[in-house]
Amino acid sequence: MANHSQLNFQDASSPIMEELMGFHDHALMVALAICSLVLYLLTLMLTEKLTSNTVNAQAIELVWTILPAMVLIMLALPSLRILYMMDEINEPDLTLKAIGHQWYWSYEYTDFKDLMFDSYMIPTTDLPLGHFRLLEVDHRVVIPTSSTIRVIVTADDVLHSWAVPSLGVKTDAIPGRLNQTSLFASRPGVFYGQCSEICGANHSFMPIVVESAPLANFENWSSSISS
Repeated sequence: MANHSQLNFQDASSPIMEELMGFHDHALMVALAICSLVLYLLTLMLTEKLTSNTVNAQAIELVWTILPAMVLIMLALPSLRILYMMDEINEPDLTLKAIGHQWYWSYEYTDFKDLMFDSYMIPTTDLPLGHFRLLEVDHRVVIPTSSTIRVIVTADDVLHSWAVPSLGVKTDAIPGRLNQTSLFASRPGVFYGQCSEICGANHSFMPIVVESAPLANFENWSSSISS
């Protein structure tokens, strides 16, 4: 859960988010190395230790061709690896369909016969003590822990985006189109997200709450909802 003074990412709760955070740190180190090199060269030029008379033009051209190519390779290879991991879905244990509306979400568990519901934000006036304002919903999405979940995302009216940062998931909901992603919660917990595509006047009032629970708890929940 994010807080007001937080400067970094939320704690990773899925393998994909751990990979994304690692790539973020890697890219920052590359950027820091580039900035340090540029600052060092500027210092040499300002102190006149580096001039056109001391450096061969052909050598400089060789360096500024090879160095950027190496930097791009250092960024591209791990980035492509993570993109492949995010697109790969192998035999999901459960399929969840999320449908965006103005301004709420509806969910369908397609592996169950009658397991579907709408999820609305709880108004501040009805919010129980200790719950999060503008983030709590009346019906949470419940998924089993340590299971591969296929999420199919679409919209009924305008563009939306289904995003849960701590799970490393963000997929656009487009009317007339089915987008597919996957999530894997590596630990039990409650994870909060919001619509991440401006969709109208109440765009900021359609939160997403995903609860990861042990398989036995998920089965009890699904039975109670279906009945």
